[in-house]
Amino acid sequence: MKEVKVGLIGFGTVGQGVVKLLRENQKDIMARVGGKISLAGVADQDWKRPRKVALEKKLRRKDARQLINDPEVKIIIELVGNFPGVKEMILDALKAGKWVVTANKALLAKYGDEIFSAAKKYHSEIYFGASVAGGIPILRALREGLCANRIQSIYGIVNGTSNYILTRMQEANLDYSAALKEAQEKGYAEANPEADVEGIDASHKLAILIRLGFGVSLPLEKIFRRGISRLSHLDLQAASELEYRIKLLAIARESNGLLEARVHPTLIPENSILANVRGVYNAVYVKGNFVGPTLFYGPGAGMDATASAVISDVMELARNLLQGRPAGRVKPEGYEALNPHQLKLRPMEELIGPYYLRVWVLDQPGVLARISGILGKNKISISSVIQRETREGNSVPLVIVTHQALEKNIQKAVKEINQLKVVLNPVQLIRIATELE
Repeated sequence: MKEVKVGLIGFGTVGQGVVKLLRENQKDIMARVGGKISLAGVADQDWKRPRKVALEKKLRRKDARQLINDPEVKIIIELVGNFPGVKEMILDALKAGKWVVTANKALLAKYGDEIFSAAKKYHSEIYFGASVAGGIPILRALREGLCANRIQSIYGIVNGTSNYILTRMQEANLDYSAALKEAQEKGYAEANPEADVEGIDASHKLAILIRLGFGVSLPLEKIFRRGISRLSHLDLQAASELEYRIKLLAIARESNGLLEARVHPTLIPENSILANVRGVYNAVYVKGNFVGPTLFYGPGAGMDATASAVISDVMELARNLLQGRPAGRVKPEGYEALNPHQLKLRPMEELIGPYYLRVWVLDQPGVLARISGILGKNKISISSVIQRETREGNSVPLVIVTHQALEKNIQKAVKEINQLKVVLNPVQLIRIATELE
């Protein structure tokens, strides 16, 4: 029987899932691929650490170079993470003619141009389906399933930790710190949760979605980013009263030759499908000019879900190797030439939409009139106002929803409002998604 040998670098949670899946689904894999995918070895620096999945000693390696330099190994799976030296390891594997599968979204977001260029130069392949939304095949869908479309917009809930925190704040009326602590206790959040709660992880994934969806290589610093750590349970309650839900969204939209790229908390209508994505689940809404709106939903992380995406890529590469198909048949980005429509980035200050503003003010006459005056002066009209009964001493929270407004004007108005003596805390500003209604 034909065989493709695979080398696995990294035996953490996902690496163990890969070994487990190869063992349990080997018959199905062989039937689909037309050959056997066998594990030649697993490299990891710490073999003393306890694991849930056992591995024979004969497969254990201390040095990843043993696998990269092994002529019998055809595919390298990199599951180490974003650590120093990993980029060089992937580049060396490509240079050695290996076909590579990785889940390393941070690396691809930062160094995608260099890595993809290396794959082309050395006539190799790199697949990365597990780098965004875990077990959801969104990248394969963008690269192949939806490739006949010009993508118009992508809205993604792509960070399960943040979505779990927001779900608990909404459903259990928890404040941010309590919801975060619960997420950490359940293993959904790291001891240092910054990458998740400040939108860093989501921005990495958005950069990859933009590359495949719009054919644009966008530096991370060009993606606008705000996290969820400043949100209050009051915001979740007020949003519910307004018939919205708050989600951390990764957003890419094209209009009039300009591309929006942003990650931030967003109010979305409570009857939309994305609003009802709960807990650690992920979902990506994609709209194409011919197919219309589509939705991809499922587990965004975890041993089994991510291993599913990794092995899916391995199987695709194994098919090509067994059938003698050349590397580069489909480019990693799905585009032969990037940015075919010559899209330019829309500055955030040119964004237009409705806004949610929440501010703590002194409970005295004339406050709303003063704030309304500042908004009016900046060409911002008010859609609705909620003055909640909650109070802290002589202060109360005031919630305002605006009609369509220019981001530049909103930012100017917020700055002026923050300078009022009756305003006790900086204005909480949350953008509202209109396309998802």
